[in-house]
Amino acid sequence: MKIRPATPDDALPLARLHVAAWRAASRGLVPDEFLDGLDVDARAARFGSWLAAGEAENHVAEEDGELWGWLTLDGCRDPDLDPQTTGEIWGIYLAPARWRQGLGRTLCRYGEEILRSRGYTTATLWVFAGNERARRFYEAMGFFADGASKSLDFGVPLEAIRYRKALGVETAS
Repeated sequence: MKIRPATPDDALPLARLHVAAWRAASRGLVPDEFLDGLDVDARAARFGSWLAAGEAENHVAEEDGELWGWLTLDGCRDPDLDPQTTGEIWGIYLAPARWRQGLGRTLCRYGEEILRSRGYTTATLWVFAGNERARRFYEAMGFFADGASKSLDFGVPLEAIRYRKALGVETAS
C-alpha cells in the first residue's frame, strides 16, 4: 500500500470511494434519501476543483493503481480552538472492502504525523454521535470526546461530536 498526495486526476476514483464509504458507514444514521442521492459525477467535479485549488491537504492510499483510502486534513476550522496549535483530520474514508484491515489506523497515524510535522500540538476530528464504529476506532487511536458538539443538517438534524488528541510534538534535545 502506498500513500501519496492526491491530485485532480484522482477526483473520479475519490468520488466513487467517498460515495461507497458514506453509504456503507452512514446507512441507518443519515437518511436513505440523502445517501441514495449522492452523485458520483457531481462529487468528482467538486473534488477535482477542490484538489486543483489546493483546499486542505489530501492523501490517498493506493495499491496496484486502485484507491482504497483517502485522508483529508488541515488547520482546525473550529472557532473555539487555536488554529495555530490545533490541526484537524477532516476525514478518513476507506473502501468498505478494506475496513478492519489496518488501513484506517495507517491513515490516521499518517495524518497525525503530518499535523505534528506542521507544528500542531493537538488534533481534532468530528464524528456522528450515533456512529459507534467510528467512535470506537478513534478512541482506540487515543482520541477522546472533548464535550463539543454541533448539529448537521442532512434532511434531519444529526449530532456530531468533536474528538481531540494531544500530538506530543517532539522537541530537540
